[in-house]
Amino acid sequence: MQLETILDHLDIRINKYEVVHGGDINESFCIYSGKEKFFLKVNDGNLYPRMFEKEAGGLNALAAAMPELIIPRVVKNGNAAQYQYLVLQWIEKGAPKKNFWEVFGRSVARMHLQVQDYFGLYEDNYIGSLQQPNPKHTQWHTFYSECRIMPLARILFDTGKFSKNDLASTELFCRRSVQWFPQEPPALLHGDLWAGNYMVSSEGCAALFDPAIYYGHREMDIGMTKLFGGFDQKFYDAYGEIYPMESNWRQRLPLSQLYPLMVHAVLFGGHYVSSAMDNIRQFAA
Repeated sequence: MQLETILDHLDIRINKYEVVHGGDINESFCIYSGKEKFFLKVNDGNLYPRMFEKEAGGLNALAAAMPELIIPRVVKNGNAAQYQYLVLQWIEKGAPKKNFWEVFGRSVARMHLQVQDYFGLYEDNYIGSLQQPNPKHTQWHTFYSECRIMPLARILFDTGKFSKNDLASTELFCRRSVQWFPQEPPALLHGDLWAGNYMVSSEGCAALFDPAIYYGHREMDIGMTKLFGGFDQKFYDAYGEIYPMESNWRQRLPLSQLYPLMVHAVLFGGHYVSSAMDNIRQFAA
């Protein structure tokens, strides 16, 4: 990668830069400009077309929806040769305020109260390195089946990770999905709300990043918060003060967690494949 070519595109006077950790598919840097620091992400624009443009749009949507939290400000995104880049506000780590989880929970609830008249989004985007289709639907169960579960099931089948029986069970699961989720308006979702996509900022509140936004059933976000480690119970208590959960939401966690498990099954294989099928069998039996 020609980092200097990208730095020339930024219109920022760079004093120095350092390599930092930034996930599996991006090269990431802390760049210094005078007394300011920025976070720079770079990847191959041919492999992931418009990924950073879509991420910037998601961050801007989150910033408008959750002013109480820290959402990295988008400084610039663009292309240099075959590479795409995204420059964000640098966020320093800090210690959580006493009411960290309460503010976090109430903010997510208020985001979920920002509703749309369709499920989906005005454009497709990404979750991790996978393209995430977002065609507009009027019914959650059809969007969930046709735009989330079945596309990944077909990939898993085509790559040999799902058997014919696994694919048939997934199809049966999707046909039955209409009966399981309670009726709710399409909510603005972060889309990838797990413990790895927030940090404690120097202000002591949550900073959110790496969105995969769309309008969907809010239990999708809540399920993600419970999937890889979970959030503090204070988060859920505070969330419920603003937007109480429908009854039996905990029993539906395997439903809302199926999509991220299938994403991980496609990307990483291994035990994520069997975990996804375990969730499917619970409801397709």
